[in-house]
Amino acid sequence: MNNKLSKPDITETEYEVLDVIWHDYPVTSSEVVKRLNQHKEWHDKTVKTLLGRLVKKQALGFEKQQRQYLYHPLIAREDYNKKETTSFVSRLFNGKIAPMVAGFANHNSLSKEDIDELKELIEQWEQDND
Repeated sequence: MNNKLSKPDITETEYEVLDVIWHDYPVTSSEVVKRLNQHKEWHDKTVKTLLGRLVKKQALGFEKQQRQYLYHPLIAREDYNKKETTSFVSRLFNGKIAPMVAGFANHNSLSKEDIDELKELIEQWEQDND
C-alpha cells in the first residue's frame, strides 16, 4: 500500500466504495455491491464505474483471477484521512485546530466523551513532546 501523504481527489461516493474495501480486501465487485447495499441500494454498473475510476486514480489496484477482479486499496485509510484532515483545517481554519474545536464547543457539539478524548490526546502530546 502506498504510504505517501499524496492522495487522489476522491468524491464522497468513491470514498464510500473505498471505505468498504478498506474494511476487508481483496474483494470482488459483487462483494463490494453486497456490502454497500447493506446501507442503501447501489446498482452493479454504478459500483463498477466507481471501481474503474478509483483504479484510474490509483486509489485501488486489482488482480485478475480467472474471470473475476480482486480489488485492494493502494492508499492506506490513515494516510488518506490525515491528508484530508490537514487539507480541511488548512482551507477553513488557516491551519489552526483551536478555532475549529472552539467552533464545536461554542455550538455545544462536543460531548463529554469528545472532551475526555481531547484531554487524553493533549496529555499524550505533552508527554511525548516534553
